[in-house]
Amino acid sequence: MVLNTPSISKVRYGIIGCGMMGQEHLRNIALLPGASVTRIFEPDDAMAAASLSMTPGSQRAFSLAEVVTSPDVDCLLVASPNFRHAEQLADIAALRPLPVLLEKPACTSLDSLRDLALLRKAYPAPIWVAMEYRYMPPVARLTEEAHSQIHTGPLSMLSIREHRFPFLVKVGDWNRFNRYTGGTLVEKCCHFFDLMRHVLRSEPVRVYASASVAHNHLEERYADGVPDILDNAYVVVDFANGQRAMLELCMFAEGARYQEEISLVGSRGKAECFVPGPGRFWPAHLGAAPVPKVVISPREPKGPRELDVPVDPVALAAGDHNGSTFYQHQRFNAVVRGQGEVEVSLRDGLAAVLMGLAAQESARTGQAIDLTRGDYALAQI
Repeated sequence: MVLNTPSISKVRYGIIGCGMMGQEHLRNIALLPGASVTRIFEPDDAMAAASLSMTPGSQRAFSLAEVVTSPDVDCLLVASPNFRHAEQLADIAALRPLPVLLEKPACTSLDSLRDLALLRKAYPAPIWVAMEYRYMPPVARLTEEAHSQIHTGPLSMLSIREHRFPFLVKVGDWNRFNRYTGGTLVEKCCHFFDLMRHVLRSEPVRVYASASVAHNHLEERYADGVPDILDNAYVVVDFANGQRAMLELCMFAEGARYQEEISLVGSRGKAECFVPGPGRFWPAHLGAAPVPKVVISPREPKGPRELDVPVDPVALAAGDHNGSTFYQHQRFNAVVRGQGEVEVSLRDGLAAVLMGLAAQESARTGQAIDLTRGDYALAQI
């Protein structure tokens, strides 16, 4: 193991929801010295058994309340299905408001967003929304370029392209329907709307989206009906400081070398990063998976400069998010120990959801959505 993590005092985690993403969190918590998982609430028996096998000494709980009120729990990870997040956070607030790492999206509707906006102001403990993409090493390196402006100058444009695989199978198939996920532009893309705000350091004022269901899940049938989640989209966002950002999403392009490509353009030059998808999906016959890159392209003197941004192999092997889940947990763990500050607040998480909901509505109606007034006003959070 080559991770460089300082020795820490013991922090005991309670887990609410432990499916595919929850188990990625378990693998990363296991890399933190002094951290342990003591309680797991996971209604699905198979997922619960798999999770317990990964966390020696942990116990299965049979309710959220059992986890939250257990004296051997110091903080909580909520990784349940999207549509459970708001109600579960409200239950936690009523029972015992512990520090929470809340998986994205924070919620899935305007009503739950308004409820959480009120909860945010009263909750006495830290809430960190899990926006893993901020902590991917190549994305973090690109963000440094954006904030320093050394090579780009003041930014004018931000473009994010994600070409990836379709949604994976989840327990109960809840991720096939907008009413459970919030819609693809909330469920998947809140990460990217968060990155836009984080990189540009400005608030969005208008969203326009064009999207459809072109290829994925068209032949699937469930008790809830035919899947209605979008599988491709363009989203354009105008920001208060005059900058513009664009998202290009395609969920039937898993043959690409890189899954995410992000570019920044300013008055002095351009900076880009290239991020491969999960290593477990890279075809073995092609050899080693691609190494993430950052490319700096100044206007003068002309000529791009490529920088490899390798990810620690231990962190890389612990999940599907380019090592970011581990780096996020390091920082959240420090907050629990009183040695750090929340970097992705509940307000950040709600802003990303609001942008996603506005994009879903724009795609539905064909109209741009104003984020300065009305139902989608950012001021309400």
